[in-house]
Amino acid sequence: MSPLWSGRLETGLDQRVFEFSVLVDRDRRLLPYDLEASIVHVRMLERQGLLGETDARRLREALAEVEFAPDGDEDIHSMIERVLTEHLGELGKRVHAGRSRNDQTAIATRLWARDAASQAARSVAELARALVDRARVDGDLLLPGYTHLQRAQPVPLGHHLAAHATALLRDAGRFAAAREAANVSPLGAGALAGSSLGLDPGYSAAELGMDAAFENSIDAVSDRDFLLDFCYAATVTMVHLSRMAEELVLWTSQEFGFAELSDAVATGSSMMPQKKNPDVAELVRGRAGIAIGRLTGLLSLIKGIPLAYNRDLQDTRPQAYEQFDAVTEAAAVMALAYATLGFDAEAMGAAADDGRTVATDVAEGMVTAGATFRDAHHAVAARVAAGERFEAPSAEQAVAARTAPGMPGAYRAQLDRLTERIEAVLATE
Repeated sequence: MSPLWSGRLETGLDQRVFEFSVLVDRDRRLLPYDLEASIVHVRMLERQGLLGETDARRLREALAEVEFAPDGDEDIHSMIERVLTEHLGELGKRVHAGRSRNDQTAIATRLWARDAASQAARSVAELARALVDRARVDGDLLLPGYTHLQRAQPVPLGHHLAAHATALLRDAGRFAAAREAANVSPLGAGALAGSSLGLDPGYSAAELGMDAAFENSIDAVSDRDFLLDFCYAATVTMVHLSRMAEELVLWTSQEFGFAELSDAVATGSSMMPQKKNPDVAELVRGRAGIAIGRLTGLLSLIKGIPLAYNRDLQDTRPQAYEQFDAVTEAAAVMALAYATLGFDAEAMGAAADDGRTVATDVAEGMVTAGATFRDAHHAVAARVAAGERFEAPSAEQAVAARTAPGMPGAYRAQLDRLTERIEAVLATE
């Protein structure tokens, strides 16, 4: 079958150019979404009197049976029309009435992005739930909180894990916003200036469950901001996962000794028999860097494109596919790592209660007795510099003194609120 645009050009496309430009295999993910939109387009054409009832029914039935079977096709859209024409003859060609590949690819990409954002949000929420579940079991274990990677103040493990879960739920919110941005239909915009056939873009949008139809046909076919939103949400999530991964690398090192990865998520050394390596965490940390690169690449790709559609835009999709795979896979393996992590309560507790992490509490006790905090701070700092280690308050007492909402002593209330938010994300379709 000749390319859909071949009527204008007399000679065939050089095979090297064809192979350079096609994206059929990587766009396989778009097939169910393109078919869904095509079926709605056929219903709209019938509703507007542009297709008869019998022809519309035959087209819808044929579209429902299309499977991925490329045969020298330029793209998924061309493949669908070829298959329809092979099965229905001239009737198959009528599916393209009032439609360009520009709005066709835009709607399929938006439908994919809508689902991808929802799935990514659920993956992140599942990881947050794994952290909360672990916090409910081992949350009372104490460890030092750190600033500048220096021991700062004692905190319960549950408070620390809740901090990661809180950040992840912000990520879920960013994916929800990306889903909303994708949920606008470009069907009816055509190549860039719509159609004179009397289409009903609002009907198509409603049938696809989208919030609205496009406001401007030129913008509709050239807008890929929703992919930027999705890839940005994925990048921030990967950054958060990278921070968690770095922490696992530190905690499972002999220098910290706070935790040990289960055999299910650790690897050994081919040469050193004693080694147990946190490869999963290291891979997540590395892939966060690649995710940052994808986002930067997408921004650079889009920045110089004049209105309206340009072929550059086809390369936005593989970047988004890879970003989706990276964030959902990383979230899943991190959930497994935390669910099976073994904590060393003795090592963590000793570090949390080393006689210095309560120095702030000692100073605040002096404030309660009437001293200014600055004077108390200097006095306690001098005692620490002289080598003193404080026996009171204990790390447990220091935590128990901080019970205002959001503070370490109130972490279980945080877990309850986090659980409500997590379940809300998981319940969203």
